[in-house]
Amino acid sequence: MNDDNVTNDVGRCIPKYIEEFGYTTPYRGNHRELDVVTKKINKNFRYVKTENKVLSDIRKAIQKCNLKDGMTISFHHHLRNGDYIINMVMKAIAEMGIKNITIAPSSLQKIHEPLIEYIKNGVVSGIRTSGMRGALAKEISYNNILKKPVIFQTHGGRARSIESGEIKIDVAFVGAPACDKMGNMSGRTGKSAFGSMGYAMADSERADKVVAITDNLVEYPLRDPSIDQTFVDYVVVVDEIGDVDKIAMGSTRVTQNPKELLMAQYAANIINESGYMKEGFSFQAGSGGASLAVIRFLKEYMKDKGIKGGAISGGITSVLVELLEEGYFEALLDAQTFDSKAADSLNRNENHIEMSASMYANPYSKGCVANMLDVAVLSATEVDVDFNVNVLTGSDGVIMGAQGGHPDIADGAKLRIITAPLVRKNFPIVRDKVTTVVTPGQDIDVIVTDKGISINPLRTDLMEKLKNTNLPLKDIHELKEEAEAVTGKPAMPEYGDEIVGIVEARDGSIMDVVRRVIK
Repeated sequence: MNDDNVTNDVGRCIPKYIEEFGYTTPYRGNHRELDVVTKKINKNFRYVKTENKVLSDIRKAIQKCNLKDGMTISFHHHLRNGDYIINMVMKAIAEMGIKNITIAPSSLQKIHEPLIEYIKNGVVSGIRTSGMRGALAKEISYNNILKKPVIFQTHGGRARSIESGEIKIDVAFVGAPACDKMGNMSGRTGKSAFGSMGYAMADSERADKVVAITDNLVEYPLRDPSIDQTFVDYVVVVDEIGDVDKIAMGSTRVTQNPKELLMAQYAANIINESGYMKEGFSFQAGSGGASLAVIRFLKEYMKDKGIKGGAISGGITSVLVELLEEGYFEALLDAQTFDSKAADSLNRNENHIEMSASMYANPYSKGCVANMLDVAVLSATEVDVDFNVNVLTGSDGVIMGAQGGHPDIADGAKLRIITAPLVRKNFPIVRDKVTTVVTPGQDIDVIVTDKGISINPLRTDLMEKLKNTNLPLKDIHELKEEAEAVTGKPAMPEYGDEIVGIVEARDGSIMDVVRRVIK
């Protein structure tokens, strides 16, 4: 390290200044500025008198919004890999000759590969998002096509930055499965129903201009809107906003893999023995197969003890809907709906409650749900001997995932459990150092693998509660050695000097940087 760099609190070397970003604030532990009040800003409103906001097409909406070179636009990712909105809007922007646009989607998927060409021809010059996958992620990782670091935010951090005015959104394009002529929107009904519109709420409330894009124009007024007409400037009707069959991808399946089922059983046993599983406890499971499978075993413990939980939060799946409908929990708090059964539940169950990303995970709100959780079960791409977790890049250093709400939940919950196999595709998952730090080790309590369980030494209380169980407890270094005995010592990726990504903590400080990978 030289004088141009500083080491943050997870041991990562962070440049004091990054080209195309500016001066950095290294991560110094969670809540470094609790004494600082982050004031939510409101958009500027104007006098509007109209009975119909519907325009003929997206190009007309772009014109009416006065979108210019150098502006920032946003999108949401509730349609995930079935989203048509981003590609549709960017095609129109490119055809109109608008350049140097920063896009701020809540996440990017494989379907957004056309962005590669828009980056190369200067239409897109910046990206702020939670994560990205597929060809776009590889082009940025290997070739640095953006020439400016992608800013990776947590779901809570994104809401914080929008609401505080740190990021100014000029135009928000919001896909709506149901919308009326004045812009009242809902994700609950229509052929493209995806459920909660939680990640679009901050954008709609704070963007200078908001365009609702729908394939289901309904009679005015739309009942029970997620986003109401007072925030919406224009409405555009298209044939399709997306493919709902591609919302639920492989990550939302309940596993049948014996290794993952074993890990799930271990995790449920830990929850049962921890003391946190009590009447009214709150819970979140990640979307990974093993995380969801925990529920299968958790139900049995809850049934045996006669315990009923309070709220389940986060991304809601059909598995979690079953917990609600079978009476194991009182409510679902839904920021993002992951499959059609869950979307249907939001439409008909009064105890299935839609919430904004800010309510879900913004640490600078007046109390977010993430900070109220008792138990969270999350997944990982890598973990290290300091309990740091990576969910953004592969072991080859290539971007392939998303921060999502992982750091938000790990920071907020009382018991934080990671489930991950010891070895995946001949890569050791437990390592000396993770390739990229996304969630700091201080926020992780237990690592559950198929070959054993390691408890963070900081949690002496958990060690005491679990030491007399039949659980296979091991030191984290022992797990690392077992992994390397199978795979060998992993080679670190070879990097260039260019920084292609900046990993923000939920408070906006810098957790890590992602550098260009040399093939």
